[in-house]
Amino acid sequence: MLIASLLAAVMLAYANGANDNFKGVATLFGSQTSDYRRALKWACGTTLAGSLTAAWVAGELLYTFSGRGLVPDAIAASPAFSASVGLGAAVTVLLATYLGLPVSTTHALTGALVGAGLVHAAREVAFSQLGTAFLAPLFISPVLAMILSAGIYRIFRQQHRVRDVLGVPGAKLLDKLHYLSAGTVGFARGLNDTPKIAALLVTSSTLLPVTRYGLIAVFIAVGGWLSARRVAETLSHKVTSMTPGQGFSANLVTSLLVIVATRLGMPVSTTHVSVGSLFGIGLLSGRANKRVIVSIVSSWVVTLPLAAAIAGILCWALMSFSMT
Repeated sequence: MLIASLLAAVMLAYANGANDNFKGVATLFGSQTSDYRRALKWACGTTLAGSLTAAWVAGELLYTFSGRGLVPDAIAASPAFSASVGLGAAVTVLLATYLGLPVSTTHALTGALVGAGLVHAAREVAFSQLGTAFLAPLFISPVLAMILSAGIYRIFRQQHRVRDVLGVPGAKLLDKLHYLSAGTVGFARGLNDTPKIAALLVTSSTLLPVTRYGLIAVFIAVGGWLSARRVAETLSHKVTSMTPGQGFSANLVTSLLVIVATRLGMPVSTTHVSVGSLFGIGLLSGRANKRVIVSIVSSWVVTLPLAAAIAGILCWALMSFSMT
């Protein structure tokens, strides 16, 4: 079962990288500030840096996604529970990645925690904790991102153009700021998502905490490098067309919200925040592809119950296997 937990965590890390790594740099690719390969390198490098930093600054999220508080500690410490949670979330995210849909690993993990918890001990799942600690931040964050990104871009747009600063041409300065904001989103994403996945390895006392984070960080980077293209096309070209200034505004909001949420131990989804920021820009500019937006939001709605169902079935199977 410990081996199953390890494989589940690695599989989820790969899925997370494949679906999430490009989200910070989608604005670089979409606004033609960068080509795909260069943007991907920047995404994987900055996410890796954030993942490794998480070992020292994001311990609260590790506790939250271990399942403690949502289910009894004895259940949360069960390898069968952690393995089914990881596999349920991983299968859900990999399916969405194959379809090119940007979904939330956080959302998938939340659903998987509930599904496995219901199979293990239905009467002991703390649904009140589910609402306040998990679902509220997930629902509020994309709406807040939409409002803030539209507001910030409106302020920038009123300036008509980026003026020269210290002799640096405005367009060149904007490109540098755009790269910086995209890298900050990647760093924030690694900081926020890595402890959630590393929580699956808490049951393994043979791995040092730094080793857990390092292992997850590597597989997130590998998943992003090998399998990010489909989600990259959706976010970069199908949600809305964008200018470098619009992309910079969206990234600025995303990075700030995710970093603040990580420090507060709030399980927000980088996906919800980054896509919410793009929605806000698209609605303000009138270029949002509403059909694509509806399909993405629909995938968000399906993510939680699908992950719960898969994790519940896997938990039942693993528990039955361990008793034979």
